[in-house]
Amino acid sequence: MRHGKKFNHLGRTASHRKAMLSNMASSLIQHKRISTTVAKAKALRKYVEPLITKAKTDTTHSRRVVFSYLQDKESITTLFGEIAEKVANRPGGYTRIIKTGNRLGDNADMCIIELVDYNELLLTEAAPAKKSTRRRRGGKKKSAEATPEAVVEDAVVEETVEAVAEEATDEVAEDVVEETTEESTEEAEADATSEEEEKKDEE
Repeated sequence: MRHGKKFNHLGRTASHRKAMLSNMASSLIQHKRISTTVAKAKALRKYVEPLITKAKTDTTHSRRVVFSYLQDKESITTLFGEIAEKVANRPGGYTRIIKTGNRLGDNADMCIIELVDYNELLLTEAAPAKKSTRRRRGGKKKSAEATPEAVVEDAVVEETVEAVAEEATDEVAEDVVEETTEESTEEAEADATSEEEEKKDEE
């Protein structure tokens, strides 16, 4: 019984399966995108991604290890040159599987497996989707630092307003005093003239 054995033999012997995955990996490395069944694509993903990770360290040993799997010099040159530079900063997940429906003949699930960094359309769509992080602590610090200055400015404004109000009240009081003095002098002059007229009439 094969309970718990999840390895997909793909209906082939070990030698046939090894040769098929090697050829598919070489085709994927050279063409960056191939069309196959979903089952084969999932098996190929497990086969080729460790080889791409190995290609990040360009040494003679790693080249010989990858060559033992691919058996193709052109694929080795492309993998260690062009592809290794593209995926240098990507920590795994080098391939993407896109399902394309069912095959007409046997209704098998079909898909496209591609290298993620070579799909320019999805890369340009994903670029503006980055969200800017908001840091509340920094904002609170800035507001806290800005509050003493604001308090000082408010205090200065209040002092200037009070000074202007005091000057205005002093000017108003001076004007009132001058008006009252003028009125009192006019009344005194009027009383004096009336007294003089009364004395003249009596004489």
